[in-house]
Amino acid sequence: MSDIPGSEICFLTATQLTAHMRAGELSASEVVEAHLDRIERTNPQVNAIVTLTPETAMREARAADDALARGEEVGPLHGLPVAHKDLVPTRGVRTTFGSHVFADFVPEEDALIVERLKGAGAISLGKTNTPEFGAGSQTYNEVFGETLNPYDPTKTCGGSSGGAAAALACGMLPIADGSDMGGSLRNPASFCNVVGFRPSPGRVPTWPDIAPWALAVDGPMARTVRDAALMLGAISGPDPRSPISITEPGNIFSRPLERDFDGVRVAWSRDLGGLPVDGVVTQVLDGQRHVFESLGCVVEDAEPDFRDADEVFKVLRAWRFELAYGGLLDTHRDEMKDTVVWNIEEGRRLSGPQIGEAERKRAELYHRVRAFMESYEFLILPVSQMPPFDVKQRYVTEINGEAMETYIDWMRSCYYVTVTGLPAISVPSGFTPEGLPIGVQIVGRHRDDLGVLQLAHAFEESTGFWREHPSLNP
Repeated sequence: MSDIPGSEICFLTATQLTAHMRAGELSASEVVEAHLDRIERTNPQVNAIVTLTPETAMREARAADDALARGEEVGPLHGLPVAHKDLVPTRGVRTTFGSHVFADFVPEEDALIVERLKGAGAISLGKTNTPEFGAGSQTYNEVFGETLNPYDPTKTCGGSSGGAAAALACGMLPIADGSDMGGSLRNPASFCNVVGFRPSPGRVPTWPDIAPWALAVDGPMARTVRDAALMLGAISGPDPRSPISITEPGNIFSRPLERDFDGVRVAWSRDLGGLPVDGVVTQVLDGQRHVFESLGCVVEDAEPDFRDADEVFKVLRAWRFELAYGGLLDTHRDEMKDTVVWNIEEGRRLSGPQIGEAERKRAELYHRVRAFMESYEFLILPVSQMPPFDVKQRYVTEINGEAMETYIDWMRSCYYVTVTGLPAISVPSGFTPEGLPIGVQIVGRHRDDLGVLQLAHAFEESTGFWREHPSLNP
């Protein structure tokens, strides 16, 4: 038995945990048991994990210990507890998609990301909360209720991977999976002081997926950039079930994250050319500009021309919602939340020429941003335009006196980046005067996922905000 207390085990990084287990200083059973105990004591305060599988997890942990004792090769995530977003199918484990329509649904197969996590040695503890069908960056639903922000339970944890972010912040998990269409990995990471990485489309192949060429991606969440890179290495790499999967193997993310940034040109944007951003967000991020300069970066005020990004995202999002959930609207309208119904109906109102025009404008946007990124290796900007807000407020309706037209408009700082296809990460960047976390968004060049991780790691090492855990009292 290890002499490391369970409370300390739960706040070791994933990288530290794997090292301890491989050295025989901790067993997978001890690690899983410590996290299950943490969940039992802490989860009632935030409602982050909504389905728990403790018996299966302990059985798999004992099997992992036995395999290591026999000298067998174990995966890079050996013994690490993980939980899966409740949008991700898990064989034999309830998967609700945050909807009454699927309240009792039990899939017969795992999603590809679950397959890869298990294959890499991670041990599943259950499912994390998400808004209905992942719609909106505020995690609540009629099946499980609201997930609260660990730094202030009167505030939202963000979304749609909100359960994952809150669980990480509370020490209930060392790694977690998430997905991101318009900011669902980045926004909750920003609101909960953890790391959320939206990889390049195809970096983490997605299956099953009704529209694999569209906007959504799967990706890693963790408390540190190094842990996110460790997880990304296990879940990335080609797979024929994903037609856009990138052929580079996942082991490229085992390369060193340390890098010299002397002379690297970085574009610094407070508002992407005119988006309303709450003053406290601007103040926190402006206070960290000097960190990038201290790393040797040449930081200049600049941003690409994001003209048409709003139209492109909203058209393609509405098209996907109708494609994925239109049939359910016909049979279960009364069981679906109003914003989901609205998004599906927006999709039904689209014409073929509208969708074609959105694709044309998306291509033009891509090339404008590509040309801009030839001059700048990275773009740095706010993750979210607002700090964490009241959990009873379902979405932001105005910023700086400017009304938001839809339930997603306050997330344009994320979804404008989505439509470019560029990799982007949210890294802890400080706190508001009230103690609420604020993340910084780092965007890299086309498929330069490793470069994004390297700059994020350098920033993280220089600041250390990730070490400031919420003061829960389980």
